[in-house]
Amino acid sequence: MKKEQNEDRFDRKIEELGVRIKDVDSLKVRGEVFDEVTLLSLYKLVQKKWITAIGGPVSTGKEANVFYAERQEQPVAIKIYRIRTANFNAMTEYIVGDRRFSGIRRTRKDVVFTWTRKEFANLARAHEVGLPVPEPLVWDRNILIMQFLGDHEVAYPPLRSVNLEDPAATYEELVSFIRDLYHKARLVHADLSEFNVLMGDRMYVIDMGQSVTLDHPRALQFLFRDISNITRFFRSKCEVKNEKELFSDISGVVPGEGTRDKVTRA
Repeated sequence: MKKEQNEDRFDRKIEELGVRIKDVDSLKVRGEVFDEVTLLSLYKLVQKKWITAIGGPVSTGKEANVFYAERQEQPVAIKIYRIRTANFNAMTEYIVGDRRFSGIRRTRKDVVFTWTRKEFANLARAHEVGLPVPEPLVWDRNILIMQFLGDHEVAYPPLRSVNLEDPAATYEELVSFIRDLYHKARLVHADLSEFNVLMGDRMYVIDMGQSVTLDHPRALQFLFRDISNITRFFRSKCEVKNEKELFSDISGVVPGEGTRDKVTRA
């Protein structure tokens, strides 16, 4: 009963703000996602005209849901981090040590809010240097609005589910992304895999909430892990570079005594 009441209240409030719900049936998860905090953020973003229509979910997960939406008939994506079910410990691991976000209170709500702000900052940093990531538009509390990557309200598929015509070219493109992210944006993705690379009109990398700056104490470990993940995926599809040589080429660090253990234990 409470869930149905929340859903009805959500529909009424959204309609009062002049937001069109494009597909009511596909918004069944809204009662689980749009809690009080999220609704406050959503109302604020709607009032500022960042959202004029809301569609169905693009992806759903334990930590975040992504919805299709529109801003003045232009497609956007709304990413909502779920405060109640977010992996608090995992998020904290990537936030602690990042000087940009030092001094935050370690409550679940504050960590999720900081994570959202962190993803916006990381995407902005990568986008500004011309890397293939969704353009971030605005954030508030646990909501991030960004460029929608897809066609006709359907998101581009992830790398893991695509039959590549030229695996070697895609592999080289990802290696270049890792290198440029490191040298141009001064970031390490820290969770790069076939699950968060989308294939559309070009390759796009998503999910950068965990990305860290190069002065993060585990930046090198995360870099090596990104390289290992990409190498693992492409090893059976095309010729790949030696992981340690690629790591050294990108970072300038040569794995050796002491360094090797530090780098390979992610």
